[in-house]
Amino acid sequence: MKLFKSASLAFVALAAICLSSCVSTKKIKYFQGSEYSFIQPQEIQQLYEMHIKPADQVLIKVTCDQPELLEVFNLDVTMGSGSRTGTTNYGSNSTMGNIYGYTVDNEGYLTLPHLGRVHVANLTCDDAAKVIENQIKSLKMIKNPDVTVRLLNARVAVLGAVRSPHVVSLTSERNTILDVISQCGDVSDQALRQKVQLYREDNGKRVMYELDLTSADIFNSPAFYVQQNDLVYIQPNKSQNVKSSAFSTFLGVGGSIISAISSAVAIVIAVTRK
Repeated sequence: MKLFKSASLAFVALAAICLSSCVSTKKIKYFQGSEYSFIQPQEIQQLYEMHIKPADQVLIKVTCDQPELLEVFNLDVTMGSGSRTGTTNYGSNSTMGNIYGYTVDNEGYLTLPHLGRVHVANLTCDDAAKVIENQIKSLKMIKNPDVTVRLLNARVAVLGAVRSPHVVSLTSERNTILDVISQCGDVSDQALRQKVQLYREDNGKRVMYELDLTSADIFNSPAFYVQQNDLVYIQPNKSQNVKSSAFSTFLGVGGSIISAISSAVAIVIAVTRK
């Protein structure tokens, strides 16, 4: 009887160790509750367009049907204020385009040839293009200019428990937290999916948002769409902190010993019952 009780206790201990190593699917399954949240299509509430910020590098392309009028933009392009990246012939109407890269200063201004300082901070790229177009028209430099503004250095840094931490270049103005994490090979097996932190600079202040990849509520987060210069950090599971510790090694060896003892006891009980 004592031998049977000892075997039972060993079996219970072994079962407890095995159960403790199991991970509930609730901790790893993405977008839980979406089957209820999306019974009806949801209207997208977030403003996902990126806005220009100080220190951003922007591409400015000016086109018109009179290429000689674009020469004024060629004269004052020097190192530090802007850099010409190309001249392109567009279409059968010989519409010429001059393309430049400029850096937004700390006060949110671009310094453009013959236009002077143009404030673009907190504007979308399309709104900044309209401001520049209106400035050109007001100075009667070009009657019908077509200006395009695009961000050149939009990127997000991803750190922590992902398979490939690195800086992700944003390919459009509508990138989600899921886009940048997938670019890093998804989260690792040790990731704490409920604790994804996003740090953002907003109007001279740094704010932090916490997202839960396992909840469908992530789609409503103001940080669901990323912005340039965001920093994403995925916390590792606490169990990862002791994965290589001496205690972890001891626990693994102890589990093997208990398993061996349990098998031996079971054999002895089977033999004594015959």
